[in-house]
Amino acid sequence: MLALGLTGGIGAGKSAVADLLVDRGAVLVDADVIAREVVAPGGPAYRPLVDRFGPGIVAADGTIDRPALAAAAFGDPTALADLNAITHPAIGAEMLRRRQEVADRGDDTVLVLAIPLLRPVHRQTLDLDAVIVVDCPEEVARKRLVERRGMDPADAEARIAAQVSRRERCDGADFVLDNSSTVQHLTDEVERLWRWIDARRAGIATA
Repeated sequence: MLALGLTGGIGAGKSAVADLLVDRGAVLVDADVIAREVVAPGGPAYRPLVDRFGPGIVAADGTIDRPALAAAAFGDPTALADLNAITHPAIGAEMLRRRQEVADRGDDTVLVLAIPLLRPVHRQTLDLDAVIVVDCPEEVARKRLVERRGMDPADAEARIAAQVSRRERCDGADFVLDNSSTVQHLTDEVERLWRWIDARRAGIATA
């Protein structure tokens, strides 16, 4: 198995890259999907979030109102730190469990672990073979958030500002994939990435 961490700033197009890698045969473990699962009613992070942020983050159907939670946390460093302290351990534990499930198969699967806030510690805790960063200029990401996701410009700016810097992400990468242009350019970049992945797999097989 080849375990790859996939990350990128908000609006960079990490999910699009993940989908293209799955199309090529990779297995995806997505931290964003797991994040929704752990905050669902009965999930390990649900009650701690309600206790910390109050009943105002609970929707009429009993689920976490994600926009309300975001409004309460982003832009406030202390609240954001509390949100991360509640959710990140639960997400990490589930990602590790799913990674082990794939590893136990003992084959040459390409496992992609998509992690928006991938940090150096994840290399060790998730035993990553390499880290891939999906990169684009912040102004491009900001435009995508506003035009494609309908975010308020101030909210988009706050989300971007809350992340690690673009330079820090790229400095920690084994492979940087550019997604600042067209869909065709992205497809070409993923093809370049897949060739790099094949070379890594071949190196492991002959080691």
